[in-house]
Amino acid sequence: MTVVGPFGLSVRDQALEADVQAGLAAVEEGLLEATKSGVPFITEAAQHLVRAGGKRFRPLLVMLAAQFGDPYAPGVVPSAVVVELTHLATLYHDDVMDEADMRRGAPSANARWGNSLAVLTGDFLFSRASWILADLGPEAVRIQAEAFERLVTGQILETAGPLDGRDPIEHYLDVIGGKTGSLIAVSGRYGAMMSGADERVVETLTHYGERLGAAFQLADDVLDIASDSHESGKTPGTDLREGIPTLPVLHLRARAEATGDPEDLELCALLDGDLADDGRLAEVLRRLRAHPALEQARRDTVRYAEEARATLAPLPECPARAALEELCDAVVHRAG
Repeated sequence: MTVVGPFGLSVRDQALEADVQAGLAAVEEGLLEATKSGVPFITEAAQHLVRAGGKRFRPLLVMLAAQFGDPYAPGVVPSAVVVELTHLATLYHDDVMDEADMRRGAPSANARWGNSLAVLTGDFLFSRASWILADLGPEAVRIQAEAFERLVTGQILETAGPLDGRDPIEHYLDVIGGKTGSLIAVSGRYGAMMSGADERVVETLTHYGERLGAAFQLADDVLDIASDSHESGKTPGTDLREGIPTLPVLHLRARAEATGDPEDLELCALLDGDLADDGRLAEVLRRLRAHPALEQARRDTVRYAEEARATLAPLPECPARAALEELCDAVVHRAG
């Protein structure tokens, strides 16, 4: 059993391990090449998060999905570079919106260079992803455009909040389907499509990515509360401090509204207050870590991961399918 990639997937097949390792190494080279500019400062800013590392979850999924066709097909690695560049670009923008100070254990781009340059660097990465996509064909461009529309729509829905009368948890699950599930679904789709896999396999891996993406985001929600900065690579409570609704908080609010429990109502009031104060944030984190709402969010993470696993049933038994199943376990493990 060998651990492959920064995400830490355990692979038990030597041939698969070699293919995935080689693919991810080629993606790293592709990311560095794609983020080079004739202007040295742009190169430095564009490679800031590339060199900070990361889980490379999306490229890993591309490599595994490509195993159901020809994993050496010429479009596989470039498509993995495209999805990771797109993801990285959204991180630059997210950190500006969230006013985050850390990302992947390093100062965020906006903390280092300011909001304007961080936004423009994200735009630069989007342009480089589009450049690579142009060589992958019109269908690849259309798929990316649809996914990007869903991603932006999810971000807008998160910012706008649920309509009156709509269940906030249902609204939030729609948000993460767009913000996170869309690009992870594209990762499965590109890997299978670029490798020439059967259309039924392409659809299966697209649906798998959609469900796994939701589990991945819910695990991040749990980590924002339950982890320390060493584990998550960003400051704990970042989402709480910025007032971003995450699943544990939504479960807390639903419980407080349903039961009127004084301690729950008090915790909701703390969340609604000024969490710029480090002491207040620490108190909220301490109480949320001991609250049943956090465990409920963990159970939801497991449910989505199990739904992702179930979508793999039509695929043939093979090392790649086993690795995709283990990827579900790895996502759940992140949430504790």
